[in-house]
Amino acid sequence: MSKPFQTITSTATAVSVHVPRLADFTRSDKSSLISKKVVRMSVRTLELLTIALTGLLIASAYVDETYVISDPGYLFAVFATGLLTIGVFEVLGLYKTSTFTSILTQMPRVMFGWAFTFALVIATLFFLKAGEMYSRVWLATWFSVGGIILLSGRFLLAGLTRKWLRSGRMYRRAAVFGSGEIAYQVLRELEDDPNSDIRITGVFDERRDERVSELTVGYPMLGNLQDLIAFARKTRIDLIIVALPVSAERRIDRVMKSLSQLNAEIKLPGCAMTFRLPTQTYSRIGSVAMIDLLNRPISEWGLAAKWVFDKSVALLALLALAPVMATIAILIKLDSKGPVLFRQKRYGLNNELIEIFKFRSMFTDQSDANAEKLVTKDDTRVTPVGRFLRKTSLDELPQLFNVLRGELSLVGPRPHAVKAKAADQLYDQVVEDYYARHRVKPGITGWAQINGWRGETDTKDKIQKRVEHDLYYIENWSILLDLYVLVMTPFALFHTDNAY
Repeated sequence: MSKPFQTITSTATAVSVHVPRLADFTRSDKSSLISKKVVRMSVRTLELLTIALTGLLIASAYVDETYVISDPGYLFAVFATGLLTIGVFEVLGLYKTSTFTSILTQMPRVMFGWAFTFALVIATLFFLKAGEMYSRVWLATWFSVGGIILLSGRFLLAGLTRKWLRSGRMYRRAAVFGSGEIAYQVLRELEDDPNSDIRITGVFDERRDERVSELTVGYPMLGNLQDLIAFARKTRIDLIIVALPVSAERRIDRVMKSLSQLNAEIKLPGCAMTFRLPTQTYSRIGSVAMIDLLNRPISEWGLAAKWVFDKSVALLALLALAPVMATIAILIKLDSKGPVLFRQKRYGLNNELIEIFKFRSMFTDQSDANAEKLVTKDDTRVTPVGRFLRKTSLDELPQLFNVLRGELSLVGPRPHAVKAKAADQLYDQVVEDYYARHRVKPGITGWAQINGWRGETDTKDKIQKRVEHDLYYIENWSILLDLYVLVMTPFALFHTDNAY
């Protein structure tokens, strides 16, 4: 992270220096945000499982494996102790993100919490006269080994958390649009909040006259609205604060339409309102009231669930389909000269260019890497084997490797080639909200594909319908919807009227 940006303001009597506390002027940083909420819940879950499994394994080794597994007493004891430990740790503040970074803060609390939990367990067994049901050696060994494992885990957690904080991955990176009094006020309020997890990358404004300063509360002016969009595609922006008065309806509407293509939360500060709304209307960044204009379509637990879903299913699919893919590779080699795989640049998340893999379906010397000319029925560029692969979408199977690499999801809007056109016009010239489909990772299959909008897009209506379905998917995403799309995809492949 760069050194703090300094602003020096001179008056007739004094010189004041303001160092922006929330400054983050790093550039080209595309590292993903790590949700503090997900980290906290993950630590709770892992510690619960660690305590319970340690107790069960020690009991199985010392007492008797068959007896322990079949006896509800031991099973109840280990999981009850795990839950009790998590509760005690919660009371001791051991699941606050600020605590994770300090070994000196965590160690005595972990030791005390673990000892206190065991004291409660032993006292409970004593008063219930149930002590003879459990091995004392087991309890002593579990206490010792469990304590060591918990402390070791906290050492590892402290190292990881420090690394994530240093790299800015546990802070939400924000940009402010607007440089007037509202921007000044919201930046001051954010800086006055000691627990703010926001870092400000800069300020943007369309105006270019004497009203706009090069600095706003010490944060630099980085350009206009289009500069903000370009900036958000080069670096990670998690939040955009539209610091405009609510009375500027037309301007806010125009700004929102432009920013809606970005994978970022968009909020209006509460201080932009000339009247107060009910408390439940506001969301908060720390203690600063905000009004949600646009939420991220997939975030926090949803993002974590989709990541696990994509990686696990893609890996299983690759293992299961390996013989099929090997057979296709052999057929392509026998059918025509050239490589088995075809690489093509396409637009991905945040309109960033990615390179996807496909089985080659065209003659090598006639391949169209930019898709400037649509593939049509009986296209002479397509090989005999390629025609079958394209009809059945089997040419898309290598994109499972793109999923493992993190460039694609299993389900999402299909990535389009750089020069893809509908009726001789680029897609973004045909559909006004076209770039909004890039707010999530593209997918191997999608909602549009299972609803009949796959294959050739030779008319404006076809690409319009495809984008409408893509936006529906983004607005209604869930893991269940992803499962439904995957299950229905094989059936959609039978409808090959538009697939050439």
